[in-house]
Amino acid sequence: MNIPNILTVFRLALVPAFAYIFFSPIKNSLFLSIAIFLIAGATDVLDGYIARKHNLVTRFGIVMDPLADKLMLVTVLYCLTVKNYIVSWVLWVIILKELSMIIGGTLLLNKHMVIPSNIFGKISTLLFYLSILILIFSKELGKILIYVAVASAVVAFFNYLIIYDKNINKVKY
Repeated sequence: MNIPNILTVFRLALVPAFAYIFFSPIKNSLFLSIAIFLIAGATDVLDGYIARKHNLVTRFGIVMDPLADKLMLVTVLYCLTVKNYIVSWVLWVIILKELSMIIGGTLLLNKHMVIPSNIFGKISTLLFYLSILILIFSKELGKILIYVAVASAVVAFFNYLIIYDKNINKVKY
């Protein structure tokens, strides 16, 4: 275990912590749960930076880092859907996109190929973080930004599909 992997495991632990705080009756539970979400985002950036800068990229990190991100995002969107902050189709679009990415990523990983994150995925992630943060202060503006984030996620998905299609023929079976 290295520091980036420890940060990834920590981020995985933040997923149930987010849900627990979000649904708890404690004062400012929405604010506190969003703070957990933002901490998860910060650890994601930090673990990626450390892993690349110090050549600490591992197979565990390659698999678990994006899984932690996907679990956190889907959990946050689920919680926001249950409490009627966002409409349910947002959650379902992202679940379908993420399941497709997990299946495709698993197929490629088994062939020793990884499609790295790119600018489209990073913009999509940033838009989700911003929209969820803004949702605390302005439900209407947050909703609009969530829709923009979903659209960017769909664009990112099709971009990954194009990259997958170009590279799948290069993989030896």
